[in-house]
Amino acid sequence: MVSTMRANATLKNALTNKEKGVGFWLTFPGPTVVRSLVSLGGFNWCLIDGEHGQIGDTDYFELANACRQYGVSPIVRIPNAEEYMIKRALDSGAHGVMTPMCHTAEDARKIVSWNKYPPTGTRGYGPMFSGHSFGVAENDYPAEADATLLVIVQIESRSGVENVEEIAKVDGIDVLFIGPYDLSKQMNVPFGGEEHQAAIARTLAAAHAAGKTAAIFCANGEQAAQRLEQGFDMVSIATDVGVITQAMQAELAKVGQSSNHKSSY
Repeated sequence: MVSTMRANATLKNALTNKEKGVGFWLTFPGPTVVRSLVSLGGFNWCLIDGEHGQIGDTDYFELANACRQYGVSPIVRIPNAEEYMIKRALDSGAHGVMTPMCHTAEDARKIVSWNKYPPTGTRGYGPMFSGHSFGVAENDYPAEADATLLVIVQIESRSGVENVEEIAKVDGIDVLFIGPYDLSKQMNVPFGGEEHQAAIARTLAAAHAAGKTAAIFCANGEQAAQRLEQGFDMVSIATDVGVITQAMQAELAKVGQSSNHKSSY
């Protein structure tokens, strides 16, 4: 019998069943925007962006529960690879934590340890608010947390790509998530150029060779469809701020007003 906690782990179950992970980037704090978007249906995850978004760790709990209300897994991206940041995200009910800038297998092993309770890892114990987004009580959460939560690392640097095969082999890593814009900047190569695309292809191949999920940030649905066709398992289709600004630009154009705003997102 599947436990309540695992049954409510929407993204984990989708990936286990070889279904595509389709989500979006949330950069606005407060549950109103996320509820409006997840209620549309079609998503199985939402990225709560604590790195570049206007979101702090005090927002995680309400945002995670707003996602879960509509059956969407909340994934929190923390600002940096720090143990306390991972702990704060998990203790707020995240279904998984995305850690940026994973450069080596040693980085990956530390990240796994910080995501897992002893004896596997070093995660501190205090799940008073963790179970809400899974629909389970505090006492039921710890026994299944390690097996249910997703450990996601971002490959977005030259060293990350050079070490990606070893990173992918680290036990406990579930998802290798490419940040293509940072990857281009960190490698100092043109976005979409030959070397950039080769690095993306290498990461995709390494993830699959190790039996891990290959994921990538996409700015829009067209890019996401192309990446799924390439073999990626998990994609974002938009950012909240990108969708809002693009829609407003379109409405301005209808009344003959132009906008100076340009964004990759």
